[in-house]
Amino acid sequence: MLLLEILKYPDPFLKTKASEVKSVESEVKTLIASMIETMYLAKGIGLAAVQVGVAKRVIVLDVPDENVEERQKGKNLVALVNPVIVKAEGETKYEEGCLSVPGITADVMRASTVAVRALDREGSPIQIEATGLFAIALQHEIDHLDGVLFIDRLSRLKREIVKRKLKKAFEAERAL
Repeated sequence: MLLLEILKYPDPFLKTKASEVKSVESEVKTLIASMIETMYLAKGIGLAAVQVGVAKRVIVLDVPDENVEERQKGKNLVALVNPVIVKAEGETKYEEGCLSVPGITADVMRASTVAVRALDREGSPIQIEATGLFAIALQHEIDHLDGVLFIDRLSRLKREIVKRKLKKAFEAERAL
């Protein structure tokens, strides 16, 4: 397994629209395993291949059970290849963060319930129905595959404020 570098905003690759995976072979399975390890090391609950510089439609998630104090690593682990939202209902606001936009959180409107069709890590077709944080995380990671960051879903004013904060942080980091 290889730990991967998580790209940070404003890296232009984060705007890349990922390509569909033709078949789930060893290269994709290795990518999935590396993404899982990278996600856990970064203490994230989801990661998209675009975030690690790979333009393939692959996401991994391990969303903790809601109302549970201690996260059981791997309990809700899912890897999805070519995920597509086939149904979205309701509306909810949730304070999101992102491994590619460190230190920033903001309220984002999302569907409260989604159904996602994909291939699992073995290449078998699956469909997942999700609500709560799992539904939000699925939408967030699938957005990454389309080159969309959660900050792109904010109002123009909020997005500009966040971008200014990020630019300052980026410049301060480069000065070190």
